[in-house]
Amino acid sequence: MIENHLSLLLVALPLLAAPIVAVLPNGRLPWALSTLVSWSVCYLAAWQLINVSSGQVISYELGGWAPPWGIEYRIDAANALVALIVSGIAALTLPYALKSVIKEIPHQQHALFYAAFMLCLTGLLGIAQTGDIFNLFVFLEISSLSSYALISLGKQRQALTAAYQYLIMGTIGATFFIIGVGLLYAMTGTLNMADLAQRLPELYEHRTIHTAFAFIMVGFALKLALFPLHLWLPNAYTYAPTVVTIFLAATATKVAVYVMLRMVFTVFGFSFIENTPTDELFLLLCVTAILSMSFYAIYQKDSKRLLAYSSVAQIAYMMLGIGLGSVLGVTATLVHLFNHALMKGALFMAIGALIYRVGSSRLEHFSGLGKQMPWTFAAIVIGGLSLIGVPGTAGFISKWYLVLAAIEQQHWLIVGVILMGSLLAVAYVWKIIEVLYFNATDEREQQNTAVKEAPLMMLIPMWVLVLANIYFGFNTELTVGTAEQAVKLLMPGAN
Repeated sequence: MIENHLSLLLVALPLLAAPIVAVLPNGRLPWALSTLVSWSVCYLAAWQLINVSSGQVISYELGGWAPPWGIEYRIDAANALVALIVSGIAALTLPYALKSVIKEIPHQQHALFYAAFMLCLTGLLGIAQTGDIFNLFVFLEISSLSSYALISLGKQRQALTAAYQYLIMGTIGATFFIIGVGLLYAMTGTLNMADLAQRLPELYEHRTIHTAFAFIMVGFALKLALFPLHLWLPNAYTYAPTVVTIFLAATATKVAVYVMLRMVFTVFGFSFIENTPTDELFLLLCVTAILSMSFYAIYQKDSKRLLAYSSVAQIAYMMLGIGLGSVLGVTATLVHLFNHALMKGALFMAIGALIYRVGSSRLEHFSGLGKQMPWTFAAIVIGGLSLIGVPGTAGFISKWYLVLAAIEQQHWLIVGVILMGSLLAVAYVWKIIEVLYFNATDEREQQNTAVKEAPLMMLIPMWVLVLANIYFGFNTELTVGTAEQAVKLLMPGAN
């Protein structure tokens, strides 16, 4: 069927575009081709999600080799939603990049930057699309290697250190994951996820299977920056070029959370998890992360680092749903996975607009800019309200489902932690708003002319995400509807 081939094209397009972009002359041409590819991929991802929204599963056999012998792309509601997030954020980030990249990255590196961006997009989409656990590792490495290169392009020297730190941590995570994959293959003789799901129940009692599960969980906990394995993330987000921070913050960790969902509930199965301490461990780590990382965010003096620590806390909210191990909990995870991409993408774009005008991400350099850049300031306010979880925003829907999932199991402590996390979010969001609007303009700004609003090419993508935060706070047909459909496939038979 034609849609099966289009699902392959979703990954092939950016992969084929990357070497073409790399050899184009530096200037607007690499940006234009990359943007065109990202829009095409976003259209294909939306079309794919529509096709699987009724419960249909798309299966594509690469090279005509039937699974489990060949590599299979297997798309259902869960990974179709993730593919839409990744491609949608890319389609908005690249128009924004036109001005930002010129400001932050040397002209002679523009073509290589967009080529690495295309490779990163390829890797993230490939992870979402594939139904083969080793092929997942291959795409993981493509996205990781390109991410290291993208982060290293930051203007400050610390960007190289941040990229190197991420490389070390990422390599350790990938090593753990591939060891787990090797152990699974040794026990089952297959790498196909659907085939693994059928063969593993007979092997649940083997210690090798438990060891493989532990290695895979630790490997991806490193990749998604789950506390306390998050040490690479604050520096990576702080010192990377703004466009890279926007894209990775809104997509990379979301893809890693999706892989955790797929491994836990599809490959190993709900019945396996029930007999392990996974739920309790996730809940303990998430509670600690939500509280400690939110406190860390409050005391940051750099806006990007503040939002980076906030991201570690928000990742914990997603994993909290997995830890609860219920239909409502996993639904909340998928909904927050989508909504957090919107809110953090909007916030980092707004911070990037401020950086574009003043050349710094330090909070003290933002004094008084809220009155001079009202559209950017309004975007930060609305994005911040969504991050807090105020009713009428997408963030409220996420936290509402998390609270319902916790109440369902009478985890009153979890309910309290979610509410406390929202109060702490008020504190660090207010810290940004206070500097922007209520602090007097610093001496450096008083001596110069008034700072202008961000360029239109930066404002439009930013406000698309801001308005999406409002829209999905009222209309949950796509987010909650798709999440509920995905949970039926991820957790068949679960209540």
